[in-house]
Amino acid sequence: MTTKWGDAPYYGLDADFDPDWLLTDEQKELRRELIELCHDVLRPNAIDCDKTNAYPRANLEALAKLRLLAAIAPKEFGGRGENHVGIVMIAETIARYGCPSTALIYMMHMVAVAGLVYRAKGNLEIEKLLSRIDSECLIGTASYTDPETGGHFWYPKMSGAERVENGWHVHKKAAWTTSSGYADWYISQTTSPDFDGNYGNLSVFLFYKDEVKGAAGKWDALGMHGNQSGPVEIDTVIPLDRIVGWPGDGAMSNDEAIDPLAMLIYAGSYNGLGLACIDVAKRHVTRKAHAQYGRRVADYPTIQDTFGRAIMEGQASRLYAYSLAKALDDATDGGRWDIYYKDPKAMPRAKFSLWCFQAKFLSTRFSFEVSDKMLQTCGGRGYMRDLELERLLRDSKAGWLMGPSNEVTAQIIGKWGLFGAGAIDWWNQRVDEPVLMNELEKLDDDGKRRIVQKLTSELKTRAAAE
Repeated sequence: MTTKWGDAPYYGLDADFDPDWLLTDEQKELRRELIELCHDVLRPNAIDCDKTNAYPRANLEALAKLRLLAAIAPKEFGGRGENHVGIVMIAETIARYGCPSTALIYMMHMVAVAGLVYRAKGNLEIEKLLSRIDSECLIGTASYTDPETGGHFWYPKMSGAERVENGWHVHKKAAWTTSSGYADWYISQTTSPDFDGNYGNLSVFLFYKDEVKGAAGKWDALGMHGNQSGPVEIDTVIPLDRIVGWPGDGAMSNDEAIDPLAMLIYAGSYNGLGLACIDVAKRHVTRKAHAQYGRRVADYPTIQDTFGRAIMEGQASRLYAYSLAKALDDATDGGRWDIYYKDPKAMPRAKFSLWCFQAKFLSTRFSFEVSDKMLQTCGGRGYMRDLELERLLRDSKAGWLMGPSNEVTAQIIGKWGLFGAGAIDWWNQRVDEPVLMNELEKLDDDGKRRIVQKLTSELKTRAAAE
């Protein structure tokens, strides 16, 4: 099957390279419709938004018309009930054929949707919102980062919540939030109302646009110009039914809803972005000829070698993501969310945490590296805006840095591999006694006495407070 781009065959890698055996006929048809939408709407807007830094609202409205904004929501709430394989395909297609900025906005929107559907049943406010998302094009986002903890987004030090007469008083500062000031609704994670110093005690809340101080129009970055990420501040009282789940449910929400969907859509988006780089470079090297040799750039063995390696690296990352998505589908009876309505403590997705973090690393590394390789194959022409590789190259760099950054991710996987899952101290709760004793040995007697006095004073103060 030939992929169509408008009225002509697509100029990039053809359909032979798509792992279509993983898709249903319905998903293949959805991809065809989505590619057509990318040609007519998303790609032209991507070019314009890159030049003007405009938020691509029109792209999101177009996705809403295909009923993609509530894609994973159960059909009882008006969604498609799309599975994990389908959501990887959707994200990959948006980024590859359309607009990488829109793909990231879609990612954070869909992560927020996952947080809602995880605990939707019985919460009329959440059920009502889910039913309106596509018909009213209500864009959501997840605001989880913290100014003090960097890529460790699960560690919200500058946050808190308390039970008050009219509901919940929530305060939160987030360092980076996609669609900041543009989203219609937000979910955000804070420490719980009964927080006692354990940062694993987290809660999730739903907010609407007028309850959040965003940073609309402040995004000024190397790439992803339509993304409009920025800081967020929340200090407001919201009704009781705006808690998503219950106090203390945030860690389970992270493991079972937020992280799996985020890492999968990361993978789809950045694999798609990397493929887009290969596509536009292929268009150039198969058309550009060197008159003195009578050969196209693509005819040189070194170019063929570079493309072959890039393609195989991309396929390895894609198949990893799709295989993981299929495993998640198998574990959840096709991506269902009603399993949590019957058993709120069910954790079938969390079992794949190790694999989910790797999907993020592999895809963002592929995109990061392949953009440079394709620039080299295109030479000086690759610097020109009209080739589109220059824009894709800038966009490709963001994923490596987005939380959890690839450095943080690699450390997590390395520690997990060396010492087991229990070695991952997610909330910095375990004392590294060998390091502590080594440092204490460096002190002279006076220094040790100062430490003893300080600790004794802290213990007396705590005892008096109790």
